[in-house]
Amino acid sequence: MSAISLYARPSPDFAQKLAHSLALLESSATEYSPLTQASSLGAEDMVVTHLMYEADICAGMFVLDTGLLHEETMALIDRIEARYQRRVSVYQPDEAAAEAFVQAHGSQAMYQSLALRKQCCDIRKMEPLARALAGKKGWLTGLRREQSNARADVPYIEQQPERAKINPLADWTLGDVWHYISLNAIPYNPLHDQFFPSIGCAPCTRAVTLGEDFRSGRWWWENESAKECGLHVAAADSAPVSSIIPLREITA
Repeated sequence: MSAISLYARPSPDFAQKLAHSLALLESSATEYSPLTQASSLGAEDMVVTHLMYEADICAGMFVLDTGLLHEETMALIDRIEARYQRRVSVYQPDEAAAEAFVQAHGSQAMYQSLALRKQCCDIRKMEPLARALAGKKGWLTGLRREQSNARADVPYIEQQPERAKINPLADWTLGDVWHYISLNAIPYNPLHDQFFPSIGCAPCTRAVTLGEDFRSGRWWWENESAKECGLHVAAADSAPVSSIIPLREITA
């Protein structure tokens, strides 16, 4: 069963949400140029990429290749470039820093402690992100308020010290995302069809089971309040309250 058949259930006000997202992208492209999209190649970011195409937004796009992503994830880069005729910039971690970390702590360091996992994220995500955003006035993400407690207050636009962070899908539901993917035949990671709603590095991602929330497959061995890499938000002070994957309701 595909992710589309499981999840594509639009909100009653989906049309209004879509119109708002497109308007936000258009105004952001004018106000925050040069603008770029930070794409994880997940379902939400594939939607943002398509919205940019629909609105004819002049903006760059980049992916953080941590060196630990699934093959299925990386394969989407070619599909994006072929369909949208847009170049995807790929930023990788500093090779010496990544190798030194593995030599010092081993390839399974992320399972040993929260500190080591976050250090790994800093090397493979945060430092490359800083390079990718250098000189940009704005960046686009696929963050949604529904995803977790730590993201429940995600604004449409967050004014950061050096640039603006724009979240055009802030009020979209999971059903809205997959409805839009279905309507536009947007390419997506086939791992989503294998119950991976949120996909990161291969060692830190697993499939979810019935009744689990969106991000339960990320860093599943850690306390719920720690489940962020620092890329978007700091660790939450309380357990996530993200929506439950509605498999039981849909398959009933």
